[in-house]
Amino acid sequence: MEFSLNNHKGSYQRVEKYDNAIMDQLSEHYKSIINLLGEDSKREGLEKTPMRVAKAMQFLLQGYEMDPGEILQSAMFKEDYKQMVVVKDIELYSMCEHHMLPFFGKAHVAYIPNGYITGLSKIARVVEAFSRRLQVQERLTTQIKECINDTLHPLGVAVVVEAQHLCMQMRGVQKQHSVTTTSDFTGAFTREATRQEFFKIISSNLH
Repeated sequence: MEFSLNNHKGSYQRVEKYDNAIMDQLSEHYKSIINLLGEDSKREGLEKTPMRVAKAMQFLLQGYEMDPGEILQSAMFKEDYKQMVVVKDIELYSMCEHHMLPFFGKAHVAYIPNGYITGLSKIARVVEAFSRRLQVQERLTTQIKECINDTLHPLGVAVVVEAQHLCMQMRGVQKQHSVTTTSDFTGAFTREATRQEFFKIISSNLH
């Protein structure tokens, strides 16, 4: 897939374009997998499945073609605001790199500006860019934090991710209601009072 970035502030645009050569190769591999698992890839219900899965995988892993830093920079504005900015309940869908099964949940992200703010939707796009890759939740949490910290240079960043992992629910230990929570903090959020304010906001029902 290819993505374009319009450099005018506030005009980041994602353009989906599937790579047909890669899709053809993936399709052949999935056809072999289906046959190796004991099915007939030529029967009616499965005939087009390899191509569908190939296209789906390119979509699910499109994050490799996104530059999260550029996403933030496309909507950076000078602003003398030094209070907490929180974007919570950001839906995320990712693929566990150990079993290539989905994990899904939500991210809560906060930062305290230090001269620059970014468009609120860009925070969600950064979560999307990192989650649409083969991931582990711990790394995903840290990558979101580091991207915001390195691009905006704020006074602090806080990230909490809550997710359910199908590799725990569909196979292995098969615990259906387990939720994994990861967090990472920098700057002002390493202080207990600031961190507790963040936790209070993301656990509230203000909306």
